[in-house]
Amino acid sequence: MATTNDIKNGTTLRIDGVLWNVLEFQHVKPGKGGAFVRTKLKNVLTGKIVDRTFNAGAKVEFANVDRRDMEYLYHDGESFIFMDTQTYDQLPVPDAVVGDDSNFLLENTKVTVATNEGNPLYIELPAAVELEITHTDPGVQGDRSTGGTKPATVQTGATIQVPLFISTGERVKVDTRTGDYLGRVN
Repeated sequence: MATTNDIKNGTTLRIDGVLWNVLEFQHVKPGKGGAFVRTKLKNVLTGKIVDRTFNAGAKVEFANVDRRDMEYLYHDGESFIFMDTQTYDQLPVPDAVVGDDSNFLLENTKVTVATNEGNPLYIELPAAVELEITHTDPGVQGDRSTGGTKPATVQTGATIQVPLFISTGERVKVDTRTGDYLGRVN
């Protein structure tokens, strides 16, 4: 157990048996009354973000979250199999934990897997990945004042928006957080 004075950005707290990641915190000392700590917390499992206020010096429980660099190997139908790059141990991560990140997950991709007591909590992909366009319709130039976009399917099966000049078979760089097109890859 620790106090609210020990809270930092990025730490993980266990509140009522639920794990929360601290996104921001602010220690507030008003002119009248006692000091308090205002935090913005993200539920590790659901992704829900809430604001929570603690009295200064209140006891909070920190959770031990182990973050390891792992390499994605394959999908066996119900879970994604990752390999620890140091020990070569394989860890199955359920589809529900990976979620929409599977849209940008290629075999042999290096990711960070966070676990608590051996249970996978979430994965962190690299900021951008290189994917091949497997299908897109030819772009038709028309009357528009700004550059247009069109849908394109990448090799993982995800659909992203790309500029009109991109054609099938080209490799593009995609932002894994937003799914936005970042540029061509030669």
